[in-house]
Amino acid sequence: MPRWRTCTSKHFHRSSPVAQGLLLCIVTFGVILPICCHRLLYSYYFLKTVYLDSLSDAALQESYARGQEALHFWEAAAFTKSLKDPLETVAKYPDLLVTVVTTRRAEGRDYHYLLQVAQQLHSLLKACGDKPCAEVMLCDVESGPSLNEDALLLEKQFLVVRRSPDERWQNRDVPNIFEKEKRDYVYCLRKGWDLMRPKNVVVLEDDALPLTNFFPSVKNILSRRFALNSLYIKLYHPERLQRYWNPEPYRILEWIGLGLVGATILLLLLSHYTPLSFTFSAPHFLFLALYVMAVAELAGRHYLLEIRRLSPQLYAVCPATECCTPAMLYPGNASIRTAEYLDQAVCAQGNAKDMVLYKIARSRPEIRPCHSLCVRCPV
Repeated sequence: MPRWRTCTSKHFHRSSPVAQGLLLCIVTFGVILPICCHRLLYSYYFLKTVYLDSLSDAALQESYARGQEALHFWEAAAFTKSLKDPLETVAKYPDLLVTVVTTRRAEGRDYHYLLQVAQQLHSLLKACGDKPCAEVMLCDVESGPSLNEDALLLEKQFLVVRRSPDERWQNRDVPNIFEKEKRDYVYCLRKGWDLMRPKNVVVLEDDALPLTNFFPSVKNILSRRFALNSLYIKLYHPERLQRYWNPEPYRILEWIGLGLVGATILLLLLSHYTPLSFTFSAPHFLFLALYVMAVAELAGRHYLLEIRRLSPQLYAVCPATECCTPAMLYPGNASIRTAEYLDQAVCAQGNAKDMVLYKIARSRPEIRPCHSLCVRCPV
């Protein structure tokens, strides 16, 4: 009988780290993370059936409020501020041109996305001081009989360009919406280059809202060596596509690196400040690395990336994926080269302009696409 007790005791002692690891996983993944993350939109624990509708409604209400505020702001500016023709005030050869591609929206007109973006750019440009950070051009690509009222409201404040009636007539026979979007994009790229010959170009879609550190971030990105060899740099990547569990190799490497660093820190803390029997051994290190990796993925990589917004120096720059083009930075003369590349392609469903650009960049070893993060969408 004593012999049986001794064997059982030894077996229990040897398996205690396994029991502790199992308990840690149960508490973390079954209790702590569900409690902390069930309201986080980009976490695996997010309860869509409970919170998705309320979060969507809140986001729409916030965007609507910003849109109405922007509308009142620009309506007041139209009556109280008298400027020269914006075309006469824009500078030739600016360091940076921000082109906003816009069209009349049949849906969501009350949200005034263009006015939101314009108000944010106006505020950011004022903060630049005496030397302007950039020139701004609004490219109105509306081709229907109705006018783009938001673009009309901004004509006295910003340079607004449109196709002439002859150009609209020549562009009337477009096979599909994807080809139309590509032709509109090319027109805006060429127009900005022809009017100002900018040193660098940022192209925003009219629902891409710049963050407060937009211009310092762009300046920091352009100062890095990789920008010289990049055809384009994506400044926004959809949050839903930012998870580690992804076929992109660099994310897997980042994920493994996070696990190794996190495991090292946890082992040091456990060995010094807790009575648990974790020691610096290969099995324990591997377990903790996988534990940290699982926590980061299930809680949401998006929230780790948000920490990088503390400083432009912390922004991650990595190979770009196919999706999407709401905010694109074209260093040097890359904007006009991109227009030429796009002119050679025909877009259709499954081969939109973002796919075309990605294929072009991948097929040419001398250029590369990269992306960072410094804008967000209003909704």
